[in-house]
Amino acid sequence: MTTPDVGQRIERMINEIPPARQRTDYVLDAMRAVPRHLFVPAHALGVLGAAEVEQIIDRDADPEAWWEAVYSTSVIVTQVSDGTEDITLGAKNFTSSASSPSTVADLLGWLDHEPGQRVLEIGTGTGWTAALLCHLVGEQGSVTSIEIDSAVAERAAKSLATAGAQPHLITGDGAAGCAERAPYDRVHVTCGIHTVPQAWIEQTRPGGVIVLPYCPGLGNGHLLRLTVLPDGVAYGRFPGFAAYMMMRSQRPPDTVPDDGNGQDLTTRIDPRAIAYAPPGALLAMAALTGLQVTFKEEGEQLFLWVVDQEDPRTWTLATYAPGQVEYEVYQLGDRPLWDVVTDAYFRWVSWGEPDRDRFGMTVIPGDQWIWLDNPGNTVIPVVVRAPRAT
Repeated sequence: MTTPDVGQRIERMINEIPPARQRTDYVLDAMRAVPRHLFVPAHALGVLGAAEVEQIIDRDADPEAWWEAVYSTSVIVTQVSDGTEDITLGAKNFTSSASSPSTVADLLGWLDHEPGQRVLEIGTGTGWTAALLCHLVGEQGSVTSIEIDSAVAERAAKSLATAGAQPHLITGDGAAGCAERAPYDRVHVTCGIHTVPQAWIEQTRPGGVIVLPYCPGLGNGHLLRLTVLPDGVAYGRFPGFAAYMMMRSQRPPDTVPDDGNGQDLTTRIDPRAIAYAPPGALLAMAALTGLQVTFKEEGEQLFLWVVDQEDPRTWTLATYAPGQVEYEVYQLGDRPLWDVVTDAYFRWVSWGEPDRDRFGMTVIPGDQWIWLDNPGNTVIPVVVRAPRAT
């Protein structure tokens, strides 16, 4: 592998980043200066192409396929099941990755850093974004990066040393931030969260910016850009899409299997209306209900699960099949989750079906809420969930 070949691959990767994403020149220059391959292990799982085909990539067995995956805009999964399973054996519980360069460009672009600034990163992962941040803030700036998984942190430290980047690395719970090195001008979050930790706001100087993936449980997640005010309140908008693996303390609980005591119901509401709802609807439904919604397609059928994240013994399965006038709903537990989520959907419809970019969030100690168009127009007091033990 020659240096010119790496340079050509980097340019092809950059050209794959869609125009709709943030293609800020200084971020793209950082990607040219900090090669992604230095942070991807020899054996990993590529989630490749628009179809997101999962494929083991092995630098030794098939080097060209490995290089092609690394210098694409694909996510590269680097750990499954918190490191308790072999990534090559096909486990589906993805727990660490090299994020898509498109998503990385988005978050770093919205971070809108200045050279010389102090940056806190939550989730070191492979170390690539920490190295990019070091390049962006320069020698006069500083980057503090926190990783909860000691094995992931150790690999990242080695990769960063190889790349010549020198962030301050901490192994610990990123939800607590790092008060000793505060205040920060920017906070860059690389894991999904549903509740903004107050520590991040307290450790950000007034006027500072926090960019994070808001992943409340419906859809793939939303990019949230918060600005911190002098009184410790933070507010901002949802300018786009961001899908990340959840922060470990904010992961949803495992669903309890069917105990056979559920109810068989029907609905005239097509489950696809919820499954394929636009981002604004998904954001509103998640904030209104605190529920988790997932679905899968099998042939012409669609199966949609609605789960109470506070009580995983309570869940509902709605099934779409073509040609039906009414659709089957199976409800486990006393809470009518299908009614709850569809009521939230039609509440969003009654607001005029606003898209995601019309919504924003305000965060104060112990609370957060969603507003529409301006911070004074509160429409949703967000369900705030307690963190889980890690």
